[in-house]
Amino acid sequence: MHKLLVLAAATTALLGLTACGGDSGEAPAATIHVRDMSYSPASVTISKGQSVEWVFDDNGLPHDVVDDAGGFRSDLVTEGSYTHTFDAAGTFAYHCTPHPMMVGTVVVRD
Repeated sequence: MHKLLVLAAATTALLGLTACGGDSGEAPAATIHVRDMSYSPASVTISKGQSVEWVFDDNGLPHDVVDDAGGFRSDLVTEGSYTHTFDAAGTFAYHCTPHPMMVGTVVVRD
């Protein structure tokens, strides 16, 4: 029985380490797909305290998500996802470092 408890605790800890961007565990308010050399949708509106998830799936092309003002930055990846929680209201423009024509906006309302 003790081995099962240790295994369950280790599995739970490992699953906790796979979360991206320090999200609180709630589902993201918006999901943006990174594919076909674009962010889709290119603009989303959420409320303060909510998260946005970017899902990378562009046939092996590397992309990232970089806030123009430097507030957040994902790794350069070819697959997987990145989640960021927006704690302040405002308009956040972002881009892809290797593909500067890829741009998007997150509008965060109070």
